[in-house]
Amino acid sequence: MAFYPRVLGALFATVLAMGVSHAQNAAPASDRDKVGYMLGLDAGRSIGPGLPDLDLAAFQRAVENAMSGGKPLLDAQEARQIQQVLIANIAARKAGKPAAALDRARAGLLLGATVGQSLLAQRGEFDMPMFLHGVKDGADPAAKPALDAAQIEQVRAAFAARRAAARDVERQAQGQASLQQEQAFLAQNRQVKGVFVTPSGLQYTILRQGTGVRPRPGQRVRVNYVGSLLDGHTFDSSYARGEPAEFGLDQVIRGWSEGVAMMPVGAKYRFWIPAELGYGAAGAGSDIPPNATLMFDVELLGVE
Repeated sequence: MAFYPRVLGALFATVLAMGVSHAQNAAPASDRDKVGYMLGLDAGRSIGPGLPDLDLAAFQRAVENAMSGGKPLLDAQEARQIQQVLIANIAARKAGKPAAALDRARAGLLLGATVGQSLLAQRGEFDMPMFLHGVKDGADPAAKPALDAAQIEQVRAAFAARRAAARDVERQAQGQASLQQEQAFLAQNRQVKGVFVTPSGLQYTILRQGTGVRPRPGQRVRVNYVGSLLDGHTFDSSYARGEPAEFGLDQVIRGWSEGVAMMPVGAKYRFWIPAELGYGAAGAGSDIPPNATLMFDVELLGVE
């Protein structure tokens, strides 16, 4: 839901000023406190026009529920209705007109769910009291933040570096597991009747033989294909896009270059490309993890 950045602002200001406890107003001391305060300050500074239309306790409950993966506390229809009233109230107050009556607890649940979803990646990195303290200070233009701008940027940089390091460790572990899976799969797959293995380790089987020419180095080819991981997840498909792909044989991963060069026009092959001939330990984006074996069904339609 794209509602949070537009309405969070002043909706928090008065309620948080009244509802945040003394403990929540303490200066952030630990790294964990500083991260929570930074995230809250960022949220509070996303201020747009509005008034305190939400109940803080309900807001906090919904944030924690969303971050823990709980079921939505509002159904979709009710959420839409509350969102519409909130937007209308903001517009009315900006124009100096009276706002409509609104269930503040329900509004808190709506906004809390949205904020909680936006914080999923930071789950476990901060505590709620210091986060709310940051939201209060960020939402109040007259407040003096507990951390100055330079300190906040230091916290942000350190937090980003720590998370990047944790992701690297996670990807390394994922890559090691994928490598073991690949070795086991390829050792078994090469025993299957009709599966051939090239000296590089590329495995393939012929689904349909063709009668045309084979592409030569430097030529461009036109193909239809679907690519998937060993778990069956499809990460790319020319069929889904509704048109063939065209590329030079020297413009793709090694497994593709080698495999397609063996195909005569009109053929359809299935390739199992080891990570070493694919994207290796780096993977590719979010779809292809480290050390992933790639399976492609490829139809060679033409050569230029």
